[in-house]
Amino acid sequence: MKFMNNKEKVANNIFKIIFLILFLAFLTIYLSQGTGYYDYELHKKTVFTQEQIKKFEADVAAGKDVRVEDYLVDVKKDYSNKTSDFGYFVSKNLGKYIKDGIENTFKFITKFVE
Repeated sequence: MKFMNNKEKVANNIFKIIFLILFLAFLTIYLSQGTGYYDYELHKKTVFTQEQIKKFEADVAAGKDVRVEDYLVDVKKDYSNKTSDFGYFVSKNLGKYIKDGIENTFKFITKFVE
């Protein structure tokens, strides 16, 4: 019987964890589809849209001032918090410095080759 060394044990554990996470993600998606959650959400959007169309038509028939913005609802949610804002700040600045570094490296190589 061959014994696994520590690297093989770690790799085996990582593989098991990744497999478990993927399996749980699959199960979640499968169950949400099976229970009709996605279809219900689409139905809610459809009903809302139909209501807004009726409201628009009633306002046009009544001769009211009609603007499209009055009938559109912005449903985008802002999930930002202090941690995500800090991550964005670090990422943006780090990307800028890396870009400058790469550009300067290629400028140096170009001057060196010429």
